Amino acid sequence: MNLSAPFVRRPVGTTLLSLGLVVAGIIAFFKLPVSPLPDVDIPTIMVQATLPGASPADVASTVASPLERHLGQIASVTEMTSVSSLGSARITLQFDIDRDINGAARDVQAAINAARADLPTNLRANPTYRKFNPASAPILIYTLTSDTLTPAELYDAASTVLAQKLSQVEGVGEVSVGGGSLPAVRVELIPPALYKYGIGLEDVRAALSSANAHSPKGGIDVGNQRYQIYANDQARKAADYRPLVVAYRNGAAVRLTDVGDVIDSVENVRTLGLSNGKPAVVMIVYRQPGANIIKMVDSVKGLMPQLKASVSPAVDITLAMDRSKTIRASLHDVEITLLIAVALVILVVFAFLRNARATLVPVVAVGVSLIATFAVMYLLGYTLDIFSLMALTVATGFVVDDAIVVLENITRHMDAGLSRLEATLVGTREVGFTVLSMSVSLIAVFVPILLMGGLVGRLFREFAMTITIAIVISLVVSLTTTPMMCAVLLRKEEGRPHGRIYRISERIFELMLNGYRATLGLALRHPLLVMLILGSTLYLNFHLYKVVPKGFVPQQDTGLLVGSIQADQSTSFQLMQQKLTQFIDIVKSDPAVDTAVGFTGGGGVGPGGTNTGTVFASLKPMDERRLRADKVIERLREPLASVAGATLFLQSIGDLGAGGRSGNAAYQYTLKGSTFEELNEWTPKLVAALQKEPTLADVNSDQQNKALQANLIIDRDAASRLGITVSQLDNTLYDAFGQRQVSTIFVARNQYHVIMEVAPRFSQDPQTLKEVYISTSGGSASGTQSTNAVAGTVASSSQKSSVSAVAANVVRNQATNSIGATGKGVASTGTAVSTSAETMIPLSSVARFEHGETPLSVNHQDLLVSSTISFNLPPGVSLSTATTTIENAMHALGMPAGISGGFAGSAKIFQQALANELFLILAALATIYISLGVLYESYIHPLTILSTLPSAGVGAVAALMLSHTDFDIIGMIGVILLVGIVKKNAIMMIDFALDAERQRGLSSRDAIYEACLMRFRPIMMTTLAALFGAVPLMIGLGEGSELRQPLGIAIFGGLILSQILTLYTTPVVYLYLDRARLWTQRRRAARRARRAAARAS
Repeated sequence: MNLSAPFVRRPVGTTLLSLGLVVAGIIAFFKLPVSPLPDVDIPTIMVQATLPGASPADVASTVASPLERHLGQIASVTEMTSVSSLGSARITLQFDIDRDINGAARDVQAAINAARADLPTNLRANPTYRKFNPASAPILIYTLTSDTLTPAELYDAASTVLAQKLSQVEGVGEVSVGGGSLPAVRVELIPPALYKYGIGLEDVRAALSSANAHSPKGGIDVGNQRYQIYANDQARKAADYRPLVVAYRNGAAVRLTDVGDVIDSVENVRTLGLSNGKPAVVMIVYRQPGANIIKMVDSVKGLMPQLKASVSPAVDITLAMDRSKTIRASLHDVEITLLIAVALVILVVFAFLRNARATLVPVVAVGVSLIATFAVMYLLGYTLDIFSLMALTVATGFVVDDAIVVLENITRHMDAGLSRLEATLVGTREVGFTVLSMSVSLIAVFVPILLMGGLVGRLFREFAMTITIAIVISLVVSLTTTPMMCAVLLRKEEGRPHGRIYRISERIFELMLNGYRATLGLALRHPLLVMLILGSTLYLNFHLYKVVPKGFVPQQDTGLLVGSIQADQSTSFQLMQQKLTQFIDIVKSDPAVDTAVGFTGGGGVGPGGTNTGTVFASLKPMDERRLRADKVIERLREPLASVAGATLFLQSIGDLGAGGRSGNAAYQYTLKGSTFEELNEWTPKLVAALQKEPTLADVNSDQQNKALQANLIIDRDAASRLGITVSQLDNTLYDAFGQRQVSTIFVARNQYHVIMEVAPRFSQDPQTLKEVYISTSGGSASGTQSTNAVAGTVASSSQKSSVSAVAANVVRNQATNSIGATGKGVASTGTAVSTSAETMIPLSSVARFEHGETPLSVNHQDLLVSSTISFNLPPGVSLSTATTTIENAMHALGMPAGISGGFAGSAKIFQQALANELFLILAALATIYISLGVLYESYIHPLTILSTLPSAGVGAVAALMLSHTDFDIIGMIGVILLVGIVKKNAIMMIDFALDAERQRGLSSRDAIYEACLMRFRPIMMTTLAALFGAVPLMIGLGEGSELRQPLGIAIFGGLILSQILTLYTTPVVYLYLDRARLWTQRRRAARRARRAAARAS
């Protein structure tokens, strides 16, 4: 049966079907989402909880630990980390990559509810959670600057207007705003003035809260009309608070301005953002998982003119960073690489066929196969990314093979005298099984990849499926469209003179064929020598695999750098501003840097500590800077090191990441222990040892346990005698130094706060604690937290908005009333307005001050105390070398049994992938053997075909080593692809040899000899097509080429060596295995004969 016959005899229908595939592919191409890499988002959820004023150690023990105990019971949690800092805890849960994120979120909420009974009763609010992607990198960064507006006004515009609207754009996952804080009214009190008037800090807080009530007041029914009651009970700006009466002394009012300054400022004065050295608010846009980045960016940019019109004209909004530029450039370069590969393949085909009509046949086959693949990709929900386009580039050399085999065989029969139709039908029937065998065995190579789990499996699944789809379509096209075109287009060349180029090329090919004929005979006469060469290649595979430098994935050059600033743990915010400015200036001065943006103090993004900061740098296009990102970072190391007291750890932003804990470098190693003290002892020792190693760079730890602390030792007996409670003391200190939110200002667009603390000059030296006084006045708090209403007050219907009038009404109606819990929910004592001098007790009478140290954060992983060591790789050092260095250092230090270590993030995935590499290759070999055994109904012939692989492995690994390229996941995929490519040569030889033995009764030696010579031309064509298809990947020019190069180098090196050797090893192995088969058959026949004779006797 000839499956191709109906399509050959119906050229119109076949043509229309092919056009339908092409049209569907073109439509799908423009609908496919665009992203840098396949969607490999790891399900990750972050749980956050706040306990205002609590130390990191207290937060870790009372908040983080109870939550971790319940969250750790959730199914499919692969990693749980937490960071406890001053007043807050952040727990990150990473799930198995196949876990449904929505189901995981429900389990997280249930665990939070179950943990609520174990959490402190004064927890500000229930813990909250959000989904996020640890590998998510900024897509767009906008900066807001102004010559006239304040940073508070800029931040308000960014967070209230711009971020809200941008979050609604399709594809936008999150918009973070940093480098500033919301507007606020700040009350900066002067302790000596408070002492002078006998006014306590809690009295001032009570007065501030009672002066800004905003609660429902009801209405009045008058006849047929109803009046809503309104009162001017809310103060909105500093001018409204300045005349506030906080006390009466000797009948005279003491106003707020008598004991402090009231200014319109920001909630957190310890935040700063810079853009190219100028104060700015930073707005960072992240994508949703699986979103079309290009479409999202275009939508955001299209919305920006409208958003600019909605804010003040004085606001300058600048696009500081655009990740889509490098994504577009990278995808464009991959598309160009694909077109170059197609052109080179066509050139190879034409060089062998030297006939435009004949060349058109494989050209159409390649075009239809590749374009139709887009349609199936769209149906499967895939994206246009570097990996899928790289798969199509590699597939170019595959899809042309089937068409070449069919075309060459049909041409051979036409040269033998058959008509076009007869030659087509006969030739297609002869090679139909060969084409099927080649395609099925090639698809079998990708089965282990498709079945791989984890991040690596998800990353390459789309790559493998894309190639598989292209191969399947190519198989169909080669058995339908290709023979139909041969029957229509091909012409006999009898009697037609050939041109000079044809004659020269034919003479060259004849020389190659004659040379191969002579050397093949020599190889068949000395089979032991050939087998020795084959054995040596097998040994070299194992040896080279052991010594080749190994890595995870190549470091991407996305054109974006991110840096974490880590200053001395006692660094003040004022000093940190200087450090940030210095770092920004240094980075911006590099000729390869286009824009530099940074912030410190958090304000919505970043770590948020006063000794930390973040810097983003956008590099110029590749054709302008001429240096890759890692070289730019290397050039910046020396000038950045000149900044004393702080370090900026720069790294290139990549699209692939893992792990719940971010670090100051690309790779992480985590230590876990049962006690905080033990870990604090051994982590610095390991860091010091690793910093001496030349194979590691930027070694640092997230352990911060040396921050300065002002310890107050309370004399409880003295406090009791003076009538002071610990709660009063804590409230007073929080009022003075905690930037306490004492009231909320409600406006139509947002809510703002009133912040109270002592004046900055009284919070810059621990000795100023001696100037803090505690009031002995007391009272119970009442009212509501949400409204800050004062119990017992009567609303006024006056339209005046003076705060002093409100305060006067309060005094007249109730001299001593209780206030509601304000700010963040901590109750205060005292009355709204003090009418007589109070007893003021100096803090030094009930407590003494001592210098101490405290951790800035406490880290946990899997319920144990942990610390993470981050490191980068110096140029030329592989990840396998770095991991070995760390493991040796751990062993040399002899850490106690209570401390364990392990790699995290990308380094952990590398180790897992490294452990699976050999298994993956062996699984690919086993899959091919099974598929070939089924096709050939033989145990022997699949071994002959697989004998071609050792030489390919040697060539691939040797090429990687010669080019100083790590054998990483991309290179491993290249080796697996080689397994599918090089066995095609053996299949073409063996198929014709077996056919010659069966049909013409030739001996094994004559059959394989004739098959090798007859299939020499198509073997050379298919190999050179695959080889030239890999050349653009190997050269690696343009954006994103670092991901493509290992694949191209492995394929190129493997094909060259395997092409040279397999032309000789395959026939020799075929003869040896055939002899073994015959010997086995004779033994079986002899045994059967003996058994038959025994039964007969």
